[in-house]
Amino acid sequence: MAVMTLREFQDVTHALVERLPEELFTNLNGGITVQPQLCSDTRTDRVTLGEYIEDPVMGRSIVLYYGSFRDLFRNDSLSVWSREIEETVLHELRHHVEALAGLDDLSREEEMEEE
Repeated sequence: MAVMTLREFQDVTHALVERLPEELFTNLNGGITVQPQLCSDTRTDRVTLGEYIEDPVMGRSIVLYYGSFRDLFRNDSLSVWSREIEETVLHELRHHVEALAGLDDLSREEEMEEE
């Protein structure tokens, strides 16, 4: 299997974002960015593919971690990579939309899954 390059990853992410309804990005002033590094939590031994960030100074943004995808999906097809990118973007956008609505249901669901 081929590992998706960082440039390919960015292109797939950009193409996906272009297909989504513009309304989902309301107040996402930091947009969606791709960081090259792996993001993991050594305490839980979990890898983070993406995260929704709300910062009082920098605003709202979504970050995808290419290195995390590379670590988890290095032996998978490019179609698996594309599907995982889409699932991650939609997941983080749900956090964003819920935050705008004053909800946090997805975070509670995630906490229940971890227990």
